[in-house]
Amino acid sequence: MAAQRGPGESAGSQQFTISYAGYNRPWAAWISHRLQRLGHRPVLRRWDGSVDQPLESALADLLDQPGKTLLILSDWYFSLGPRTEDEWNAALHAVVEPHTDRFAAVSVTTRQLPNGTGLLAPADLWRIGAEESERRVLGRLGLPTEGPYIEDERPGTPRFPDDPPAVWGPVPRRNPRFTGRDTLLSALHDWFEDAPSGAAVCALHGMSGVGKTQLGSEYAHRFASDYDLVWWVPAHTRAAMREGLAALAPALGLVDAGSEYGERIRAVHEALRIGSPHSRWLLVFDGADDPAAVADAVPSGPGHVLITTRNRDWGGHDAELMDVPVYARDESVAFVRRRAGRLSPAEAHLLAAALDDLPLLLDQTAGWLGQSAMPVEEYVALVSGSVSDSEDVLQTSPSYPEAFPKAWDILLNTLRENMQEAVDLLRLCVFFAPGPVPLRLLREMGAGRLPERLSWLTSDTLKWNRALKILIQYAVVRIEYQQAISEDAGTGVETVQMHRMVHGFVRDTMSDREHTTLSRVVQESLAAADPGRSSDSRLWPRYAELVPHLESCGALDSDDPKVQRFVLNCLRYLYQRGEFRTGLELSEKVRVAWTALLGADHGQLIILSHHQANMLRMLGRYREAEALSRTAVDQLSSQDEPDELELLKAMSGLAANVMARGRYPEAQGLLETVWERYRELLGDDEPRTLSSRNNVNVVLRLRGRYQEALDLDRDSLEAHERVLRTLHPSTLGTALNYAWGLRLLGRYTEATSRQELGVRLHLQVLGRNHPQTLMAQHNLAMCMRRQDMDLSASEALLGSTLERSERVLGRDNPGSLRVACDYASLLRAIGTDLGDARRRAEDVAARYTAAMGAEHPFAIGAYGNVALVLREAGERQEAFETAERALSRMREAMGEDHPWTLGCALNAASCRNLIGRVDDAAELSRDTLARARRVLGGQHPLTLSCEVGLAADLRGLGQRDEADKLEHDALQQLSRTLGAQHRHTVAARTRIRPFWDFEPQPV
Repeated sequence: MAAQRGPGESAGSQQFTISYAGYNRPWAAWISHRLQRLGHRPVLRRWDGSVDQPLESALADLLDQPGKTLLILSDWYFSLGPRTEDEWNAALHAVVEPHTDRFAAVSVTTRQLPNGTGLLAPADLWRIGAEESERRVLGRLGLPTEGPYIEDERPGTPRFPDDPPAVWGPVPRRNPRFTGRDTLLSALHDWFEDAPSGAAVCALHGMSGVGKTQLGSEYAHRFASDYDLVWWVPAHTRAAMREGLAALAPALGLVDAGSEYGERIRAVHEALRIGSPHSRWLLVFDGADDPAAVADAVPSGPGHVLITTRNRDWGGHDAELMDVPVYARDESVAFVRRRAGRLSPAEAHLLAAALDDLPLLLDQTAGWLGQSAMPVEEYVALVSGSVSDSEDVLQTSPSYPEAFPKAWDILLNTLRENMQEAVDLLRLCVFFAPGPVPLRLLREMGAGRLPERLSWLTSDTLKWNRALKILIQYAVVRIEYQQAISEDAGTGVETVQMHRMVHGFVRDTMSDREHTTLSRVVQESLAAADPGRSSDSRLWPRYAELVPHLESCGALDSDDPKVQRFVLNCLRYLYQRGEFRTGLELSEKVRVAWTALLGADHGQLIILSHHQANMLRMLGRYREAEALSRTAVDQLSSQDEPDELELLKAMSGLAANVMARGRYPEAQGLLETVWERYRELLGDDEPRTLSSRNNVNVVLRLRGRYQEALDLDRDSLEAHERVLRTLHPSTLGTALNYAWGLRLLGRYTEATSRQELGVRLHLQVLGRNHPQTLMAQHNLAMCMRRQDMDLSASEALLGSTLERSERVLGRDNPGSLRVACDYASLLRAIGTDLGDARRRAEDVAARYTAAMGAEHPFAIGAYGNVALVLREAGERQEAFETAERALSRMREAMGEDHPWTLGCALNAASCRNLIGRVDDAAELSRDTLARARRVLGGQHPLTLSCEVGLAADLRGLGQRDEADKLEHDALQQLSRTLGAQHRHTVAARTRIRPFWDFEPQPV
């Protein structure tokens, strides 16, 4: 019978030593785990290959380890040191040949290994799969190989090295020349392993050019088998960081996360926080030199966050700082010899000393020196002497490492001598932002837009590819994935990466004339790539690619109308995408530049004001937004021949800001003017006219004119369905408004029926987490509550909507606050946890006050809801004082006849009755009932509640006949409109005092 895999009687538990190069750590971890699973005791030992120890002695040290030693062989194992092939062959024969029973080996590469490895008879594991790899490892160690292969799917187990994480991207491709740093990588891995869950944030800190990005990339590749999700986030700007995080949403299967960056980022944060669908995750924020712009985006949860930065301030943001020094000298020597094989160890040592062991300089210098006939001693003499007399080299910043300007002067001269076109392409690249450079935009420009000396960019593919190949060869730029660059091939490379220090140095060493010429080329290439339709979500990926380069190319300072139009389109894109903070920062910079360039009263500044005001409003800075939009309207209105469509757009923005601040009559006047003028200019059925009509309906509802708003909503819905069809998002929004209006009028059954259909259509068209879908589900939950359906179902839907609103939109977003306000009221009505209901009600009221001011009707109404929960809790005096304050302030804000004021009066009368002020309660109740009948009609639920309330007060005063008649009439109407068994009808029948909840309305 064949022996089975595992520590059976024939094999026993054995100890093994696994020797591996750090680069192959995933193989070592997987093999060790598989051996442990079979009952053996493996020990991992990283092979350092130090030049300070003779190679034969280092190999012989492995014999001191107990049991058989398994060597994981690759070209990395033999390149550490580095040693010559002859040295390796000699050491292998001296150590392995007498002890073949103590050594075994596997090969994980296709590269040719030293001949001496034949003594080890390595088993080939290259691309053969996990089951066969285990069988070969066991066979090479003399262990049983029979029996089934059992996959270990327990959390935390190393994955087979050739199986990538479930989610991977867009990590830079692995650098085949990466050298050293094993101790630092191991320390980083150990720190992550020991860090508590939710707090594993480590920042790799070091000077430019020291290799932080390469280190982060190598960590991601080397320890990929520890993770199920690895994601790389460029973080040199806030916009790039948010774009990178948002791109993770679809990769995580968050298909309903919406199209707005904010929605997708919040969905990603929540998925990472709860560890679903992956709890073993790694996010790398590369180039995060501004913690204030990035820190709020760093996720928490069971995974790990790695940051690369030049800024030590990350230590103040709960990140562990880990310093990245320059290479140790033996690492420098090893790296140079891998990069330039013609150099001897002594020459590599000399070069490393001259370049201060800085990895970036070593990479670039060894790259071209390896192809050059220049002796190393001559190069070192040049670096150690004065900078050459080239006219193109200017005085540079002292922030660069000492050797950097001299080394780069030599490199630029070499590029000029070999191919001037490579220098031209390099200098064009630096007018894009550091990081990804979209080269294809240069190729897509028409030849007529280029200066004559650069016309080859679009006309000569041979020169293009030769120039690009030289820049890549000298490590001036790099590509993120393997691509062959041939001189006669097509231009397949669309994007390259440029190091920030190279980018800055090349710009610093250019003349003003070149700076002006080349920046204009890049500006025009970006403007030519502008799709021109920033509201079309299908084009957003193109804008996301273009926006990061606006400042670097000088587009903000351009006097070209095409470039200025492109800048405005980018601002529109940021607004449509929900990137309000980034959009505001950009608009502020544009304002400074255009004011200096064009003058404060120029038409472009007026258009800019509209965009800037929109950003401010969406960030809750209403006062600033109104001031800016009012200035824009005034400036446009004062022109002799204003652009009327721009003026109407500015007036709509001003109205939105005025409405957000609670000044509804003023907003209504503006919106009605805009609607009428759009009708005259564009016709009734043009989308902008339909949109302006909806805005009028919104402000009518806010003013309490529910029936008038509903009638207009019905007409508007018919027009939307005729012009835009049923499934258009604007039509769905209009249908939502109509259902909302039905509910406000007490037509609960019809409202619920329409909203159930509306939610299904929203889910179908817009997805689960779109803001409009969340509003539709919010309204459905409230319809269910008012119709007296199962309150637990209403609570479940409203609670789910609140959780998703806060996750997708943010906790203080107006939509989230609306849901939070209604959820607190529903919890109070259910009554199972008054403490939670009170805490939530007080929190909402405080947040409304902070955002909008104590006199805003939303803040007033929210405090009115606090009075209700205080009444339920038995705190009668405090409830009375809070309710009276809410009534007084609501009268001032909205007038005595507004439904919100009538609701506050209903609650205040109840509190007066509770503290024994029955006369005052009856007086208020009688006045409130008269106003409600006049404003809302005799059958509205609020009017009927006022009748029940007045009946209770009159009964307290002994006026039973009038009380009984009012109660009888109210019960009949409640039974007809709501049903005999409706909660409100039953409460009135059992003489439970009615109340009114304040519900914030959409603005």
